[in-house]
Amino acid sequence: MGATATLSTTGLAVAPGEDVTCTVVVRNTGDLVDEFTVDVVGDAAGWATAEPAVVNLVPQGSASVVVRFAPPRAAEVAAGPVPFGIRVTSREDPYGSVVEEGSVEVGEFTGVSAELVPAKVEAGSRGKFEVAIDNVGNAPVAVRLHPADPDGELEFRLDRTDLVLTPGTAAFVRLVAKPRDTFLRGPSQPRPFRVEVVPSSGPSLTATGTLVQRQLLPKWLLPALAALLALAVALVALWFTVLRPAVKSAARDAAAEQASEVKAVAEQAQAGAQQAQGAAEQAKTNSEAAMREVGLDPSASPGSPPTSRRPDPAAEQGEPTDFRVAADADVTANRDQFADFTADLPADKALLVTDIVLQNPRGDTGTVRVLREAADGTRGVLLEVGLANFRDLDRHYVEPLRFRKGEKVVVQVSCQNPDSAVNCTPSVSFSGRAVDAP
Repeated sequence: MGATATLSTTGLAVAPGEDVTCTVVVRNTGDLVDEFTVDVVGDAAGWATAEPAVVNLVPQGSASVVVRFAPPRAAEVAAGPVPFGIRVTSREDPYGSVVEEGSVEVGEFTGVSAELVPAKVEAGSRGKFEVAIDNVGNAPVAVRLHPADPDGELEFRLDRTDLVLTPGTAAFVRLVAKPRDTFLRGPSQPRPFRVEVVPSSGPSLTATGTLVQRQLLPKWLLPALAALLALAVALVALWFTVLRPAVKSAARDAAAEQASEVKAVAEQAQAGAQQAQGAAEQAKTNSEAAMREVGLDPSASPGSPPTSRRPDPAAEQGEPTDFRVAADADVTANRDQFADFTADLPADKALLVTDIVLQNPRGDTGTVRVLREAADGTRGVLLEVGLANFRDLDRHYVEPLRFRKGEKVVVQVSCQNPDSAVNCTPSVSFSGRAVDAP
């Protein structure tokens, strides 16, 4: 079972706002009485109808259906060929439905409008407008703008003179109108002008506007200057009659008050000088005592050798020691993964570290840390340096790093060498003193 459909023509032409028809002959090729639905599919479906939309046919019977195409006169329906399909659907045998294809040529129509926004501008030296252009046709259109004024009193500047508008779009072109001559004072002068919009097809359009040219000086300026002059005269009179005598009296009072304050400050300065002299004598006494403490004679001439010198207990404390921790860390992609290298320290001694030398002779990439590990296993980072930032690096400490009895020196390395087959081999050297732990 099924149907056949035959179009009277596959090529149609229609102007927007009008209609055109074609005929499709539907035949029932099945063995049963069947109902067939006729509709239009494709881009033309929105403005095409089938009359009648449903036909009932006996076996081998046929009927004619008129299909009407009526595209609206709107920019949404673009000019040019629009393909369509006429679908015939069988109620008894949906799989036996058929579609006949064709094309309808939609004609062009032009619709362009233009206006100036705003239509009137009041300005002293230049006025700013916009030319609004709308393409309500169904085909692209190119336009050219020509501004002019009848009296030749204005100069114009457009941000563009030629443009192309697609169907159903609008464009805004900035226009600056500038008077050729200006005036400081006087009544405002209207300067009418027009902008001729010439499309690529169709008649030209004209958008009119007016620049109301006003004086350059603001209207409020002269009254404001007169008011300021009157105020200045009033202030001068007030100064000589009221304020000047009052200022003189206030100045005398202020001078007397300031003189008394200066006298009080001078007395305080004298007392402070006496206190400073006493403090200087005390400082001299303390200085002489300090010099004697270190074995210098206060009465000796500058540069004389000390008469005696006390030994520095801190300088004589402990035994000098130094050691080196060499690392050989595997490459890892995790920057937070570190390999530990622990130094062997005397178990009954504390360590005072005054110098640390970091060496990275092969230019490895990664991070090296120096940690203190307490007897209970807790750790603290003392130094962290990126391997790429040095080849040799010295650290000197005025106040030594102290490692108590039982604490360990741990060197951690996180290796990110680009060559995964090469380990990181930095080293850290330590110098200081081993002292007896309390």
